[in-house]
Amino acid sequence: MQQTKASEQQRMTKGVVFTLSLSMLLASLGTSIVNIALPALAEAFSAPFAEVQAVVVIYLAAMTVSVVIAGRLGDRFGLKPMLQTGLGLFCLASFASAFAQDLWWLIAARALQGVGAAFLMTLSMALMRQMASQSRIGRAMGLLGTVSAVGTALGPSLGGLLIPVAGWQGIFWLQIPVTAISLLLAVVILPDDVARKQTAAASMRSVFNTALVASLVINLLVAAVMMTTLVVGPFYLGFRLELQINQIGFVMAIGPLLSIISGVPSGRLVDVWGSRRVLSLGLILLAAGAFLLAFLPNTIGLAGYISSIILLTPGYQLFQAANNTAALADVPREQRGTASGVLTMSRNIGLITGASIMGVVFSAGVGTKNLADATSEAIGQGMQLVFLFSGTMMIAAIAVNIAAGRRRRESLTREQP
Repeated sequence: MQQTKASEQQRMTKGVVFTLSLSMLLASLGTSIVNIALPALAEAFSAPFAEVQAVVVIYLAAMTVSVVIAGRLGDRFGLKPMLQTGLGLFCLASFASAFAQDLWWLIAARALQGVGAAFLMTLSMALMRQMASQSRIGRAMGLLGTVSAVGTALGPSLGGLLIPVAGWQGIFWLQIPVTAISLLLAVVILPDDVARKQTAAASMRSVFNTALVASLVINLLVAAVMMTTLVVGPFYLGFRLELQINQIGFVMAIGPLLSIISGVPSGRLVDVWGSRRVLSLGLILLAAGAFLLAFLPNTIGLAGYISSIILLTPGYQLFQAANNTAALADVPREQRGTASGVLTMSRNIGLITGASIMGVVFSAGVGTKNLADATSEAIGQGMQLVFLFSGTMMIAAIAVNIAAGRRRRESLTREQP
């Protein structure tokens, strides 16, 4: 009898993990799958790059505005029903995007999709943290980090395969059945006792502490650098290295493959070494990878680009597992939705920075806003400038981490009798 119960519990746990992972994958996929379609959208709607880029930025902006609200609604009305609400919004927005007749319709539909993604990303993390045992928190966060990175980096490769066959609409048709399956799984598999009865949501001030603030700042900087690789990468690979769109997709699929390999081991390392050590190691690898991207691709071409990504991606996975674990470590159960929302918000602000401000830095390095008219050498100069800037941001993240660790040690010393 006990064996049967344990077996049912194990199956339920695997089903819950799969459901939450699929929701996280959808939110991350929505972030990046449109990037590779920007040239096709510019052609289809006869719009300049700055206007077409709004299709990416509005999704991130809507998600950023909504994540804390999603977390607080989850704390108040239950994490499960709010996750289901987010999946419904995401599916509806995917339909609207696929049927868009002009660019502004598409931008509006992407805004709604971003709101749905805020619920998916925030509440998946909160639910995973709530259900993980104390000894496996790092692995749970590592798994979500893997799925998030896979979704973000898998987007360009999937888009590269779909666009030649189904046009730019194909990237949205793909998301509709996957979202519907995820919603069905959320209704059937997620246990009802995860949902909480209505209570007053925790105040925002009560959620913040020194460690969380440091995690938020570092999270923002790292997300900006990772988004920069997704925005700048297709242009560099296409205009500088002259790869075809399907080749660009395959090159950018290297990141997801490394994420699959390194994500869960990163979480296990957090459980063994502790989040602080793994966080430091991840930031060092991210800084090294960013500086290599500034020099190696222009020096040895595609091999240099791939070598830099091979270093950067495991660093990101180590960072994700460690930072998410550290940020939510001391958060009470009734505040996890809000804390997850704030953490996701910082990531999304970083993604917006990577998609917009870092795009401006890239264009400044190239010397023109019309990248299609730029020379190969100018694209290389833009690549170098934007990743020198990215490497500097990672140095700043390391400094914030060191300062936070010092304050934490001083606080522990004062508390000792």
